[in-house]
Amino acid sequence: MSLEKENTSNDGVVIVYTGNGKGKTTASLGVALRAIGQGLRVCMVQFIKGEWHYGELNSIKKLEPDFELIVAGKGFIGIIDDDHAFEEHVSAAKTALEIVEQKMSLDIYDIIILDEINYAVHLGLLQLSDVLRLIKNRPKKLSLILTGNYACEELISLADLVTEMKAIKHPYKKGIKAKLGIDY
Repeated sequence: MSLEKENTSNDGVVIVYTGNGKGKTTASLGVALRAIGQGLRVCMVQFIKGEWHYGELNSIKKLEPDFELIVAGKGFIGIIDDDHAFEEHVSAAKTALEIVEQKMSLDIYDIIILDEINYAVHLGLLQLSDVLRLIKNRPKKLSLILTGNYACEELISLADLVTEMKAIKHPYKKGIKAKLGIDY
């Protein structure tokens, strides 16, 4: 099934934000903010993030019920405070994908954000074929936004819009730690 078709203004699009630079989740939140301002409903499912408290968790609560956030991940894999077995991360990612499928079937959302799903595929938490199937079987009016490093060529070719965030300079390289309100 090819997504190459004549797109009407009522058809959804597939957006991919990828690359090694900051701003992928932030870009998706910008789209969500714009959509909610136009009376649309948004759901974000986080595939990796899950154990740290990010500022967007507080902000999104203020946008309910138009914006639903589901934190499904077990946190970033292989970093200092990751105390979960790889299988736990796999299980969490599979559950997140099932949640997306369920939310799609409700037909109440205009946009669903799959936050860090590209990274989940790259790490082997999810099968690419399952993600491609999800995209191809989405309701025609639903837009999907997929974020995370390492978006693969098959996903890029299916997408209607792809933006690569490129790291040019980052304060971490100067020893500056993550900043409240900027990084989390």
